[in-house]
Amino acid sequence: MYKDLFFPTQIYVKDIGTPELNQYLKNNIIHLSKTTTGIKKSNINGWHSQNDIFKMPEYQRLVNILYQMQNEIYQEEGLASEPFLGTMWANINPKGSFNQPHVHSNCLWSGVYYVETPNNCGNLNIKDPRAVSLMTLPRYNKNLKPYQWKEVSYAPIAGRCIMFPAWLEHYVEPNKSDNIRISISFNFIQK
Repeated sequence: MYKDLFFPTQIYVKDIGTPELNQYLKNNIIHLSKTTTGIKKSNINGWHSQNDIFKMPEYQRLVNILYQMQNEIYQEEGLASEPFLGTMWANINPKGSFNQPHVHSNCLWSGVYYVETPNNCGNLNIKDPRAVSLMTLPRYNKNLKPYQWKEVSYAPIAGRCIMFPAWLEHYVEPNKSDNIRISISFNFIQK
């Protein structure tokens, strides 16, 4: 007997930042939050910048790094087009704030880059996209293998970037820390 594992869902994780870059981004994001109006999306009690910060010169260093990672993914996945960054925004989540479950429609890849991540500041949770698999859940007599999980959780780590298909439903747990979590989220779209 052999076993095939079809319909995998790719989630790419890479440490791409430095403490110096994160401090620079943190200072700019805090300044931005004090000088511009945020918007409401999936964020509850947190601040969400406008979606076009990738156009600001303060964020070009990160934009270049995100393109490098996305190009690696395009090469690995054999994608024929070129990556195109469509939106990018900053998030500040104080204690108790979180992001509701959501997807990023009309996008190819979504992701998050972590700038400031105190302990217990809220994991990124990604749900199994195969909703029909929830119709009947079997009982298991041993530990589940990763392909049997119905949800995966990533602890935020400063300098880490996580990219995934934009159609994957995901959410962020409440920040239980007394300190803020700062992240930058983005979407790559089809050109």
